[in-house]
Amino acid sequence: MVLPLLKDWMLNNFNVNLDYVRPAQPEFSAADLPSPVINKPFLEDLQTSGLEHSLDCHDRLFRAHGHTLNEIWALREGSFNRIPDLVAWPTSQVEVMQMVQLANKHNVVIIPFGGGTSVTQALECPSTETRMIISLDTSQMHKILWLDEENLTACLESGVTGKEIEQRLASRGFCLGHEPDSYEFSTLGGWVATRASGMKKNIYGNIEDLVVLVRTVTTRGLLEKSCNAPRTSSGPDLHHAILGSEGTLGVVTEVVVKIRPLPECQKYGSVVFPCFQDGVSCLREVARQRCAPASIRLVDNEQFVFGQALKPENNSLVQSFLDGIKKAYLTRWKGFDINKMCVATLVFEGTLKEVEAQEKRVYETAGKFGGLPAGEENGERGYFLTYLIAYIRDMGLQYGIIAESFETSIPWDRVTDLCHNVKDRLRRECKAMGMQHEPFASCRVTQLYDAGACVYFYFAFCIRGLSDPVKAYEEIESAARDEILACGGSISHHHGIGKIRKKWLKQSISGVGVDVLQSIKRTLDPQNIFGNGNLFDAAVPISKL
Repeated sequence: MVLPLLKDWMLNNFNVNLDYVRPAQPEFSAADLPSPVINKPFLEDLQTSGLEHSLDCHDRLFRAHGHTLNEIWALREGSFNRIPDLVAWPTSQVEVMQMVQLANKHNVVIIPFGGGTSVTQALECPSTETRMIISLDTSQMHKILWLDEENLTACLESGVTGKEIEQRLASRGFCLGHEPDSYEFSTLGGWVATRASGMKKNIYGNIEDLVVLVRTVTTRGLLEKSCNAPRTSSGPDLHHAILGSEGTLGVVTEVVVKIRPLPECQKYGSVVFPCFQDGVSCLREVARQRCAPASIRLVDNEQFVFGQALKPENNSLVQSFLDGIKKAYLTRWKGFDINKMCVATLVFEGTLKEVEAQEKRVYETAGKFGGLPAGEENGERGYFLTYLIAYIRDMGLQYGIIAESFETSIPWDRVTDLCHNVKDRLRRECKAMGMQHEPFASCRVTQLYDAGACVYFYFAFCIRGLSDPVKAYEEIESAARDEILACGGSISHHHGIGKIRKKWLKQSISGVGVDVLQSIKRTLDPQNIFGNGNLFDAAVPISKL
């Protein structure tokens, strides 16, 4: 695919030299990586058990990282202080239980690994950990164990990816409807462990809404409920101890989820608004009326312009003429300012009648806030742009551009101020560091709720002149996170805590809340076998916390 407008956009926003490419370092060899720490009695028992495993350096490295900036930078230009010492591939819940029992017996650390798409450093091995570390890769646990068409539920193993789930369910006439940005690679177990959210949550719900039952292997045994009832009142819901636990309590092995018949009709759409505030007001009204389609996402002007730069090459004179007419219609006849306008992308799903009713109501509501329909093609392209952004970030590193995203959730009355304040804070922090060119700072409003919304921020800058670009980024994002909390936003809407947001956890859930989480940890994992270091520090021995 040729993107003829992207070059000019990069030059205008970052003033980079596109003739110079920062080469990635050569592929790591065993000599470049930390030698494995070997617990010989454990390894002997593991070999006797017949469970598949590997000590290969590349198998270990592949599972040593997620997709945060500092991890990708370490792959391209840096090094790793600690990586897993061994990788294991269980093929069933029974084999996971065997592995956990062996680890508990020999005091070996287990870090569960799903699709490797973490953006919170959750997969990083703690650099101070002296025990042997096992990466327990669930990728071989990807079966649909059963599907109940009467009750619209299915039991799936935790290592199945989002793409696999939808393909297999679709072959039988059903869908799950959970589509996070990482849908191609992220796994069901990872969604549970991070308390994930998808782009179509308005119809299908977040992961906590889709889960009927979770089975988790802990060092104390199998944690599960006794039935697949849709709701129970049996004390505090233990599922919520596992949802968001980020691999600190055990390994999610099997999940019973709600499914739905495939929608009869799917249709894309888009609406262009005169300014961001008009778009936010429209989304607030859509949420108030509870008429949100499967997906509705509003991007600000900066991201709207970026999206235009990603348009593929067009050799059609007719299409070029039509694009010119559309632009003239908006700017000259409707009075839209191209430097202020923003766009919302829409996905409608349901029966043909339901989709027609949704379209009518959403477009009528948008019209009350100055919104104009912008077509199906723009809506579809905008929806799938989400999947493309991660690849563009990695391409940017070749040209000395660092880019990353982070998210939050916030009440409706603070959305606009949050977006303004955080983008302003990003620019001020970059200026204070002496950056020669203003950064790219943009946002979009994604998932809608009665009481608020999820807001994503995209941020990028040229690293020219910076001695430690990753440290600079981390300091800037930390300042932005402080700004988010000061504005009344959450520490995270769906990415989770991992290691990069640990310092804000107490502020977010109170000291008593952290004590509760630590108490659960001590009960389920007294030796800190699941010692990935996420959420909070659980030093060995954990009894000293």
